[in-house]
Amino acid sequence: MSCSETTMETFELGQFTASRIWVGLWQLSSIAWGSAPVAKIRQGMARHVELGYNAFADHYGSAEILFGQFRETLPESTSVLGATKWCVFRQTEPSRPVVEAAVRERMTRMRTTSVDLLQFHWQDYSDKGYLSALQILQDLQHEGLISAVGLCNFDAIRTDEICTQLGPGFIVSNQVQFSLIDTRPLHGMADVCERHNVKLLTYGTLCGGFLSDKWLHKPEPDLYADDLTPSQRKYLDVILKAWGSWALFQSLLAVLRDIGDRHRRSIANIATRWVLDHPFVGAVIIGARLGVSEHPDDNLQVFGFTLLERDNRDIEAVLGLSNGRRMISTIGDCGAEYR
Repeated sequence: MSCSETTMETFELGQFTASRIWVGLWQLSSIAWGSAPVAKIRQGMARHVELGYNAFADHYGSAEILFGQFRETLPESTSVLGATKWCVFRQTEPSRPVVEAAVRERMTRMRTTSVDLLQFHWQDYSDKGYLSALQILQDLQHEGLISAVGLCNFDAIRTDEICTQLGPGFIVSNQVQFSLIDTRPLHGMADVCERHNVKLLTYGTLCGGFLSDKWLHKPEPDLYADDLTPSQRKYLDVILKAWGSWALFQSLLAVLRDIGDRHRRSIANIATRWVLDHPFVGAVIIGARLGVSEHPDDNLQVFGFTLLERDNRDIEAVLGLSNGRRMISTIGDCGAEYR
């Protein structure tokens, strides 16, 4: 399937027009997801670009370096967005030299004179230094070192605070977890996004691959099985301990399979479409184990169809039996699981 045979949905993010599915590069952080030669990784990136995927995201491991090297091989006529992060986990005094050094490190690793999208994470909400850091990032944006600034795993209260204090149009996105299993963005975050014209870049949308045909009618896996990826261990824990049970999860997969049959789509397509149908979502970031396991052709099938009222009603019937709507209280708002 070529890009010309599909209709890749796009959205506006700052000065960029980006595809609504992004390629997530966090698997490059560890061989626990499997490994491939650099040449195969670049081939995987090229395949995605050929199909119309024009945004890659994440900074872990060698992701920035490999992306930067790959983008240099593209013709000037091919525009590809590179999203990275600056994560502050320890107590830090966000002086101008500290903030600028973090940005310039991203630029060096990605071989660019300006960071396309810098996503900012700040661990300790009790330390209001995040406001100072973002003010400096705003200055650096005005100076041309950054094209767009987003947040990563900020909750609704702080996102609202930041957007209100720093003014309209500065924060363009917030990268948070959102899926049929984790619906916390519906509680507060959606309203904040609408109020400030912020788009969510969502991850965990396929729960590490559990929301796929592969797991339909399969027994509950061992959380510590060697063949599970780190992502799968994380999301299996959420499914079993916070959301519901494996039996209920199988009921959800069965409903998604029925809906997929109506539209001639995969379970993963239906799960992704459900997230994209929320107007505050800009894009879904789908992790790709480049050179190992990737599904660019199937992911394109997310486009070109619409979930019907009946489809959403069937999905909601299962979600209503879960603890999903209570996760905002049991886990906390977006990003609370990392704090």
